[in-house]
Amino acid sequence: MTDARMPLRAKVASSVSRTAAALSRAAGRGDGSVIGGWIGLKIDPDLLAHLAAGRAIALISGTNGKTTTTRLTAAAVGVLGPVATNSFGANMPTGHTSALAKAGSTPYAVLEVDEHYLAQVLEATEPRVVALLNLSRDQLDRAKEVSMMAQLWRAALVRHPGIRVVANADDPMVVWAATPPQQRSDHLPPPSITWFSAGQRWHDDSWVCPECGSPIERSGEQWWCTGCPLRRPTPHWVVEDDGVVDPHGAWHKIVLQLPGRVNLGNAATALAVAAQFDVRPTDAVGRLSSVTSIAGRYAQVTRDGRNIRLLLAKNPASWLEAFDMAEHAPTLLSINARDPDGLDTSWLYDVDFSPLRGRQVLITGDRAYDLAVRLEVNDVPFQHVRSFGDAVGSVPPGRLEVIANYTAFQDIRAELDRVN
Repeated sequence: MTDARMPLRAKVASSVSRTAAALSRAAGRGDGSVIGGWIGLKIDPDLLAHLAAGRAIALISGTNGKTTTTRLTAAAVGVLGPVATNSFGANMPTGHTSALAKAGSTPYAVLEVDEHYLAQVLEATEPRVVALLNLSRDQLDRAKEVSMMAQLWRAALVRHPGIRVVANADDPMVVWAATPPQQRSDHLPPPSITWFSAGQRWHDDSWVCPECGSPIERSGEQWWCTGCPLRRPTPHWVVEDDGVVDPHGAWHKIVLQLPGRVNLGNAATALAVAAQFDVRPTDAVGRLSSVTSIAGRYAQVTRDGRNIRLLLAKNPASWLEAFDMAEHAPTLLSINARDPDGLDTSWLYDVDFSPLRGRQVLITGDRAYDLAVRLEVNDVPFQHVRSFGDAVGSVPPGRLEVIANYTAFQDIRAELDRVN
């Protein structure tokens, strides 16, 4: 909805939100994407709904890959015109409010949504489509258990039967969440579900069927419950070699500036979501290559003859993907346990660090000693360094891969920004 058509209170709230965000940026206190939305919602609790009205909106949610998939989807939908998006990853209602207020009147919006807030944001924005990427364990001291999260998603979608769903066919928890309970078919039309296949390397949160509690078995890409009809649906969009096959069987080569097969899966998701806006894959694929560093993720920086690449990994599933992306080169691992990371580091024992054997491994961060014990258990030799600068000085010229959890990643980004 444009400011001209909004109620007076919403107009004031939107204006104050933009001003607060701009002041925050000018003061060097961040991008303003949280404080602007927070103030706007204090003035008008319905501001997000007012700002969403009149736009065709896509929501992107999941444990991992939300920020990257959102950026790729916004690029694809951008074929049609201006797209509002929370490109810096502020994925709660404050961030959504700030992003829409800052964007002004745009016909489209693509919003990353924290999985815990999906039901709330569905209610406020009434999107055209929601993309469900994956569900896995995350921040053990405060995140909901995976099956509980799937139940919340399923209940939210039951309340919004008209929303188109784009969902990951390879994740049993996502398939169950996206598929309506049997009784819905008695009085409501079946939901519109588009399935994509991006692969699922992490299986440890989906060995038990969320419907009946029986074991889930796998053979190749297929999976099925041994006690009920839940099984992998036939996907409409499939990653194949270095491209994506669309629902009509046409193969589209994907050229990305982002590493790893996981980002081919993110690209397939983006194309599937964009298709819900009637964007043809042939028009969208060229735009995907414009996406490079995402809030510092995958950024490459040269310092003292070292080509440093930053990879964010915040939970066991994303660490597994980071190992897949990283080259066989000296690798720095950095672990903190501050509030945004979660205070419990026992999740380190869910990660298999054996792929790092045979390369130079350095460790740092607030909880480097926790990581040291874990690497000893996995028989991975390492060197402890006190700072990022010490790490750079400890490796030969060439590639240095850096894998860090959230606040450790931000610390290293800040250090690089100071130097460069």
